[in-house]
Amino acid sequence: IYFQYYRWFKTCICQYKGLEAYGQLKFEGGVHRVQRVPKTEKQGRIHTSTMTVAILPQPSEITLTINPKDLCIETKRASGAGGQHVNTTDSAVRIVHIPSGIVSECQQERSQIRNKEKAMELLHAKLYSIKLEEQTSKIHTARKIQIGTKGRSEKIRTYNFSQDRVTDHRIGKSVHHIERFMLGEELLDEMIESLRRYSEYEVLMEVISENDASRPK
Repeated sequence: IYFQYYRWFKTCICQYKGLEAYGQLKFEGGVHRVQRVPKTEKQGRIHTSTMTVAILPQPSEITLTINPKDLCIETKRASGAGGQHVNTTDSAVRIVHIPSGIVSECQQERSQIRNKEKAMELLHAKLYSIKLEEQTSKIHTARKIQIGTKGRSEKIRTYNFSQDRVTDHRIGKSVHHIERFMLGEELLDEMIESLRRYSEYEVLMEVISENDASRPK
């Protein structure tokens, strides 16, 4: 896990491995909205905050070629906690993919070489995700709900702590007991299963629509 910024989180990067890891997590990509009354709020007003989640698949072999000439690689001193070595050497690495403008950076390792390797892995994943979204969007252009493909640009789920309710706006499904949901118990599994079924339904409807359109009139 890589956290950027000290004491508060501006960016958090996690890597998950396991059977069907992407298949289970891809539905979490998008804008998550939290509605709550903070302890410091004296008048009981509800505060709203958001967090954007990006789920990037990283297969064992990504058929994606990156031209080294398209990269701008910069090194700098790492910021935040990490000891004297981290703060006095140019170990942090920032890579810009010039054609797309995609930026990838890493400063969690003490070695500049390791940071460069991890930054390149993240860049590959980001570019692969864009390529994947372009392909899937062509298939689902006629559908309003494109689960797992367009998530980062719009609100997908609301966590209302005052009402102890979680609502997924893509399928209009609500469940109660936020704490149990956040702990990843059966309520989260239930939500993911509902999203998976609706995603399969959308794909099936698209196939039927394409078949109907290809039939001679």
